[in-house]
Amino acid sequence: MIKSILVAGGAGYIGSHVCKALQGAGYQPVTLDNFATGRRDFVRFGPLVEASVSDAQTVRSAVMKYGIEAVIDLAGSIEVPESVRDPLKYYENNFAVKISWLRTLSESGVKAVVFSSTAAVYGEPVRVPITESHPLLPKNPYGQSKLAYEHLLRHFHAAGGPKWMALRYFNAAGASFDGDIGECHEPETHLIPLACMAQLGLGPALSIFGNDYPTPDGTAVRDYIHVLDLASAHVLAVDALLSGAECGAYNLGNGIGTSIGQIMATFERLGLPVPHRFQPRRPGDPSQLVADSSAAKAALKWQPRYADVDTIIQSAYQWHRLVASINV
Repeated sequence: MIKSILVAGGAGYIGSHVCKALQGAGYQPVTLDNFATGRRDFVRFGPLVEASVSDAQTVRSAVMKYGIEAVIDLAGSIEVPESVRDPLKYYENNFAVKISWLRTLSESGVKAVVFSSTAAVYGEPVRVPITESHPLLPKNPYGQSKLAYEHLLRHFHAAGGPKWMALRYFNAAGASFDGDIGECHEPETHLIPLACMAQLGLGPALSIFGNDYPTPDGTAVRDYIHVLDLASAHVLAVDALLSGAECGAYNLGNGIGTSIGQIMATFERLGLPVPHRFQPRRPGDPSQLVADSSAAKAALKWQPRYADVDTIIQSAYQWHRLVASINV
C-alpha cells in the first residue's frame, strides 16, 4: 500500500521539489498550502489540500482522508532581512502557529515530522565547516524562530509527541532538470535567481550586499546545495523515521564555500555575464556559512549528486530562460 506524506508548504520552491521526489520514491505526496507564497502551477505531484497549518479541522480531515503517516513541514516565512524588519511575523509564522499544528498532528495519529530548518540557527560561525555541535547563536529573528521550533519538536516528542528530524539547509539553489519547476518567489530575494533574471534582462542589475566582509574577496561566502539534493534528503528522512531511526538535527550542504564574487565569476565563465552593483551589508547576514554534512550522510545514507556550482547555476538559468520564453 502506498504511504501518504503531508507536505506543508508543498506549493513552494523547495516543497514542490520534495513532492516530486516523494512521488518518485513511491510515496503519495499530499500538498497542504494556503498559497500565501506558493504557486498553484507547482502542485502537480499529488492531491492538494488548500489550507493553513493553523486550520485544525482541515488538517485533521486530510490526515484521516489520506491516511497520513508522516509530515514534512516547510511552511513558514524565510527572508532574513524581512525578519529583522518584522520579527513578529516570523515568530508567528515559524513558531507560534506551530504549537496548535503539532497538537493537531499528534492527536490525529501522525507518527513523524520532518522539519525544514536552516543554517541560520548557527549565527556567525566560530568555526568552519559547521557541524551540528556548533553553538546555536542565531543573528536574526528568522534563525531564532526556526531554532525555537526545533526546541518545540524536541520537547514535545519527549512528552509523547511525534518523532522528528530537523534538516538545516544551507543555501538552496538550482531547479528541476526537466524544467517543470524552479525557484520563483514574490518578491524574489535570493542570489542565483536574481542573477539569472538580471542576465536575461528580466530585472534590474543584481545588488550584491557587502564587499567588505572578512572573506578572501570581501563578499559573503555560502554553501550552495542543489534543490534536488535537498529533496532527496527529505525522502530519506521520512524513510528513516518511519523505520525507527532516532530523532535529531542534520546539516544539508555540500561543504564547499563559494563567495558571491565567485558566483559572478562562474556566470561570466559560462558566457552569462550578470550586471551587478554593490550595496551596503544587510543586517543579520553572517559573513560565511559552510556545512559539515557528514552526520546526514552517515545517518540517512544521503549523498549529494549535484554539488558543483556550474550545475546548480545552469539548471536555474535554464528554468528561468524557459519561463521567460513561455511568457513572451
